[in-house]
Amino acid sequence: MTRVDFYILPDADEETRQTYVCRVAAKAYGLGHRVWIHAPKGAAALDDRLWTFSQGSFVPHERAGDEIDGVCPIIVGEGGEPDDGRELLINEDGEVPPFFSRFERVAEVINQDEDIRKHGRTRYAFYRDRGYELHYHRLS
Repeated sequence: MTRVDFYILPDADEETRQTYVCRVAAKAYGLGHRVWIHAPKGAAALDDRLWTFSQGSFVPHERAGDEIDGVCPIIVGEGGEPDDGRELLINEDGEVPPFFSRFERVAEVINQDEDIRKHGRTRYAFYRDRGYELHYHRLS
């Protein structure tokens, strides 16, 4: 069954939240995992940030539809269906994507922005009510 991790940031800064999304993706890549970032409203900005969020880091990624051979470890999707064989879904949407249960793990990054918190609570209840394994990480 899919494990769901909620990462709770201490402030409402969207730039910090986006950088943390990149850090989660980079860590998963470093561990050899294949990642799908579901970002229907911010794929272009996230694509750019993955190139620049950390000096000296390299996080190989492509936007969905641009894949050359299907082996890129990180794909940023804009709402379409992910390919198979990916372990981690990073959800950047306000709703739970219908394909989330294909993944071993789901990461939800929440900050203190009221709208993001509200949608995060709704997603948390969705996963909880269906019996998914939930983990809550309060970051400082």
